[in-house]
Amino acid sequence: MIFQTLIRTGRWLCVLMCGLSFWALPLTARAAGDGGRQLGTGQASYYGDKFVGRRTANGETYQRGALTAAHRSAPFGSRIRVRHLGNGREIIVRVNDRGPWTKGRIIDLSYAAARAIGLHRSGTAQVSLAMVED
Repeated sequence: MIFQTLIRTGRWLCVLMCGLSFWALPLTARAAGDGGRQLGTGQASYYGDKFVGRRTANGETYQRGALTAAHRSAPFGSRIRVRHLGNGREIIVRVNDRGPWTKGRIIDLSYAAARAIGLHRSGTAQVSLAMVED
């Protein structure tokens, strides 16, 4: 009786799509990446040369050739996959600093990391971030 009513009113398609979306959700989550927790999308920037030799928040010295980054909340030592949404290039960086503190930015990359994904010329770019699970 319920199915006949749904078919007659045309609502069967809505019920079918909702059912399929719940069934497919785990498949799309697995296909989206390496199983890491998504940290969002937003603007990335990179450290300028004036920071070379200065201490980062975890006590290390900033080195422009290291694949490191600043993130506001990711634990020190965690690894984050950064994907440049404009060109699809990716890099994995290690968090060793806090920031960025500029409004609208979600991560600051070292110069080497920025260069690896093609961010060094423009200075900023839209990126997506995901934690890399060990």
